[in-house]
Amino acid sequence: MDPQRLSSLKCMSPQKKNRPSHQESPESFIVFGAPQIEQDEIDEMIATLKSGWIGTGPKVQQFEQAMRVYKNAEYTAAVSSCTSAMHLSMIAAGIGPGDEVIAPAMTFCSTINAILHAGATPVLADIDPRTMNIDPKDMARKITKRTRGFLPVHFAGRPCEMNELMALAKKHDCKVIEDCAHAIETEYEGKKAGTFGDFGALSFYVTKNMTTGEGGMVLAKRKEDIDHIKVLALHGMSKDAWARFSDKGYKHYLVTHLGFKYNMTDMQASLGLHQLRRLEHNWQRRQHIWNRYQRELADLPITLPAEPAPDTRHAYHLFPVLIEENAGMTRDAFMEEMTKQKIGVGVHYLSIPEHPYYHDHLGWNAEDFPHARHIGQTTVSIPLSAKLTDAEVDRIIETVHQILQR
Repeated sequence: MDPQRLSSLKCMSPQKKNRPSHQESPESFIVFGAPQIEQDEIDEMIATLKSGWIGTGPKVQQFEQAMRVYKNAEYTAAVSSCTSAMHLSMIAAGIGPGDEVIAPAMTFCSTINAILHAGATPVLADIDPRTMNIDPKDMARKITKRTRGFLPVHFAGRPCEMNELMALAKKHDCKVIEDCAHAIETEYEGKKAGTFGDFGALSFYVTKNMTTGEGGMVLAKRKEDIDHIKVLALHGMSKDAWARFSDKGYKHYLVTHLGFKYNMTDMQASLGLHQLRRLEHNWQRRQHIWNRYQRELADLPITLPAEPAPDTRHAYHLFPVLIEENAGMTRDAFMEEMTKQKIGVGVHYLSIPEHPYYHDHLGWNAEDFPHARHIGQTTVSIPLSAKLTDAEVDRIIETVHQILQR
């Protein structure tokens, strides 16, 4: 595949747009989480545009069906983001004002925001310092008579300890909504992440293992829940837009619920259909890069991510390393040096209490979550994308060595 398929969309010169990426200057910037878009997606998108149907329609249904098969899920609903997927799942689960939902102290803000948008109260549990996933033992300490739900995050693609977590949920009659933003390919004891709890929420944001630009998906066990979610996702209307305007005749709609504008479009699904078809191939590519990093960065004074646990499947979404005191520089200094060398990096994540909004409005203090705080202040993710060439991976590894061995 020519990695510059989209160059014409970037208004590049003819000389540059036809040059393969492995021949580009070493000074070209390596974008963190750059999506791999191939000709199949472009052709599908053009066909969708020509069809005249670019909103929610038959391709969204095809994408939902394809993901249902891949995840071995009972029911699916394509929506506008993982955030909306979690929010809608909260509502369908009956979680709202007066209820508490336990979530990890280190995650992206959307996990916490979804709880707040539902009117519930988020309660933080610390993370396991080795896996960086929520610690079930700390979760157990945070359960009260108001606890109605758990929102575990399969961080970086590593599955949470779902046996312990589901046992807690059963004991305390709690709903489980799995945040699978990093975990499309993730498995735990042979079962797909997102299919353990009552709901699973997927992300197809541009940096994810597969992308629709923006977009998400809800996995659910019960048909009544997914039907409710599909109504809520489109203004609370009783009929999908594509059904109302199809060639079978106009269908009147009724607003049956106070809904949202959370629907996915056929343009997004056009990307997702082909991204999903290459998902396993791209997983193998990211696994290869992950293994190279583990081998070739092992001699450096940094903490590498733990290897996947037995009987699990890691999605290899992120490769987070810890830049601690023995590295001879701070995490932020390392990031600045990487950026100077034109290599994109990310932070996943500052602990939730370190953000002013949550500290000011919810009274959380980072000191109360020591593992999340420490990792949040020392972690940095280096590029891990199926789009990376071997030459780019060489350059990333060499640059990390150069920076840390000065």
